[in-house]
Amino acid sequence: MDGLADRTGLTRRAARISADAMVALGLLEREGDTYRNGETAAAFLAGRTHGDLRPFLRFWDKISYPAWCGLAEALGSGPSQEIFELDDELQKVASAGIEAILAGPAAAFPQTFDFSPHRRLLDVGGGTGSWSIAVARKYPHVEATVLELPAVVDIAREHVAAAGLASRIDVVAGDAMAGALPPGYDVFLLANLIHYWSPEGNRALLQRVRSAAEANSRLLLADFWTNPTHTEPLHAALMAGEFAVHVRDGDVYSVDEVRGWLSETGWRCVEHAPLVGPQSLIVAEAA
Repeated sequence: MDGLADRTGLTRRAARISADAMVALGLLEREGDTYRNGETAAAFLAGRTHGDLRPFLRFWDKISYPAWCGLAEALGSGPSQEIFELDDELQKVASAGIEAILAGPAAAFPQTFDFSPHRRLLDVGGGTGSWSIAVARKYPHVEATVLELPAVVDIAREHVAAAGLASRIDVVAGDAMAGALPPGYDVFLLANLIHYWSPEGNRALLQRVRSAAEANSRLLLADFWTNPTHTEPLHAALMAGEFAVHVRDGDVYSVDEVRGWLSETGWRCVEHAPLVGPQSLIVAEAA
């Protein structure tokens, strides 16, 4: 117990209380005064597997929890700070945390949609580039471009370079909500982007993508899509609160709502497929 207290900077009493609580939750196992990681902690919190969620805990600690402390204000008049306004250090925390919690859906994505007929992917608002990286690893013939805000571009370039894919994945600065998108792509990905915007903003975004799309192009929308009442899946429904404390217009949307927007903006919905957990994929083609 003394060693645990020293490593965590807690008093011996506080370390014992915290450790015993984590034993009760199943995160730790205890034998006498010795504590060790339980199965869940070893899998997700020890940094020894691909499912390392420690970056997401840092996101919770530094960004999400402080934002939730302002829930009443956010619901009444909007968040005091939007996630787009983070400083450079917190942006790195946010990018790493979001990538970690979405690692499962990103890995499932190229298994769910067949990229064999496609050659060029535009990953709109592609974050760290993790979804494009997953595609490029499975489909060696696909080239991708990650379009991101300037604050995220360097982070994405580092991730792409670390994956050894800089020759096939380009990262460019741009605002998906302003100006025309670059032409020459036959598949467009909007992964966890729709939930940042209002219905009006999303219709404008989908129209902007359609203007850049050629015949037979595909549009892929990955997000926390819900049922018509926004109450299922459970975790997807609860994400509405997370978006509300971070983004003024953030919300969750139903598959039916998105189908309507697609129809209004020149797309035809052709498939809705599960990814991992509460995330799913809507596939549309240029009408």
